[in-house]
Amino acid sequence: MKRIAVLTSGGDSPGMNAAIRAVVRTSIFNDKECIGVMRGYEGLIDGEYVSLNRASVGGILHRGGTILKTARSERFKTEEGRGTAIAKMREAGIEGLVVVGGDGSFHGAKLLHEMGMPTIGIPGTIDNDVAGTDETIGFDTAVNTALEAVMRLRDTASSHDRLFIVEVMGRNAGFLALEVAVAAGAEYVVVPELPLSIGNLCQKLRASHEIRKSHTLIILAEGVMTANEMKSKLQDTGGYDARVTVLGYIQRGGSPTSFDTILASRMGAYATESLLIGKSGVMVGNVNHRMTLSDLERSWTEQKFLSPELLGLMEKLN
Repeated sequence: MKRIAVLTSGGDSPGMNAAIRAVVRTSIFNDKECIGVMRGYEGLIDGEYVSLNRASVGGILHRGGTILKTARSERFKTEEGRGTAIAKMREAGIEGLVVVGGDGSFHGAKLLHEMGMPTIGIPGTIDNDVAGTDETIGFDTAVNTALEAVMRLRDTASSHDRLFIVEVMGRNAGFLALEVAVAAGAEYVVVPELPLSIGNLCQKLRASHEIRKSHTLIILAEGVMTANEMKSKLQDTGGYDARVTVLGYIQRGGSPTSFDTILASRMGAYATESLLIGKSGVMVGNVNHRMTLSDLERSWTEQKFLSPELLGLMEKLN
């Protein structure tokens, strides 16, 4: 294998550039050439390839987003589109591919592997919902970005004795909401993995009021409902007037934390070296602080569970 390619797909996450840099420089260290694919699987089909060297990835280590851009591709979902992608890659002399993205991106990587193109995945998503790794690239940064915003809101909530609902991202997973809630000392967290009773929540709010808490923070994962929907339900059920803050895409931006920068660098190097020794159809994971490989299917067939310890802390410490 003399020439490999790297692409980023799906939603961007802080640390993707660090992963790209690691793939490129590890390739060069092993006397291999690295090609960057622009715009994910769309660029793979269109042959949007750029040669990457040490200089071209200089200065990107701490930049947010992805220098290779990212896009979702409807064409790649078709057999014709994937066939075109394989043909373009072979025409360019590409013999292996590293895909940085979430479980949706890994579906595409698995299909390429089955079509004979050696492919390996690196988990990059702020949702942290990919099984096979303790952390995904971008999760730690998103937690810290959200935490900073929540702590500013706490100052206002305390000054005005108010109830705040903060909606964070996470799609159908509550990892981001739970870690932000614990780190911020929020009173309540609402996640998709656990059933929600508005009536029970109102009872807890009344209990908080009775012990004269100066403010209340609820961290809400977007996959449960919108913050405005929760506000209406609390108003209708318990007469509570809540203030709403939706953090949205701000959680995806910004420079990666040192944790994400190091994690992405480790994963990028490990993925590249694994690809070069013949590994394919697998993803890199960080399990108990060690780099591991597992089948790509694990990312979408196995459910990843919230930490019972952190859930217990929410009950004990709120």
